[in-house]
Amino acid sequence: MKSKVKYVISASLFLLFTVLIVLLKTVDVKENAVGGEIGLSHINLAVHGFTGVNGLWDKLTDVIAAISILIAAFFTVLGLIQLIKRRSIKKVDREILYMGGLYIAVVALYFLFEKVVINLRPTEAEASFPSSHTMVACVIFGAAILVFDKYIKNKALSLAAKIFCTALIITAVAGRLISGVHWLTDICGAVLISGALVALYSALPLPKDTDGPDGDEEDGEDEEDFSVQTEEKIKLDESTDKEDK
Repeated sequence: MKSKVKYVISASLFLLFTVLIVLLKTVDVKENAVGGEIGLSHINLAVHGFTGVNGLWDKLTDVIAAISILIAAFFTVLGLIQLIKRRSIKKVDREILYMGGLYIAVVALYFLFEKVVINLRPTEAEASFPSSHTMVACVIFGAAILVFDKYIKNKALSLAAKIFCTALIITAVAGRLISGVHWLTDICGAVLISGALVALYSALPLPKDTDGPDGDEEDGEDEEDFSVQTEEKIKLDESTDKEDK
């Protein structure tokens, strides 16, 4: 998929996220039992009445969130190792640098919506929109899926990692809804903003891959050596032709 298309997808998801916020503040707004107000109340109350509250799913999604943090920690450490070995932040893989920016964006959004409260949870007076568990899982696992092929050379293992992360994303999204600690629109908002961020991440330009994940530049050096050898061979052939004449 071309980068321009990905940028359009990202912008569209950001726009839908913004529209959802406007709808929550203006359409079908009713008082929330724990305080504040909830927009799109009929659909939110209906879904919450259907799912109820499930503590097991709440704990399961906590575990998934912890796994996502471990994945983020792995890529953070990998970036630090590259920085130490290559002695320049410019030589750290662009994918990892962008990923760091992605993590910062998620943290910033979390604190933003802790201050700018759209609505409270259905079960307690805490900021609920967007679901932070869902956002963290979708962004971290989604970005990891995009780079597994580069950092896991075994194709079967890379595929398994992608399937595992995809399953965790689906479980996190469904689990937060089934747990009953969020409104349906909290989950939808988290999916929209996560999709926008991951689409933007996938659209950002990358240099040609000349470095391995361990920080060596063997491929680039090999290409340079090959070019030098080719030039020397051409010169030798030219001198041979002149002697024959």
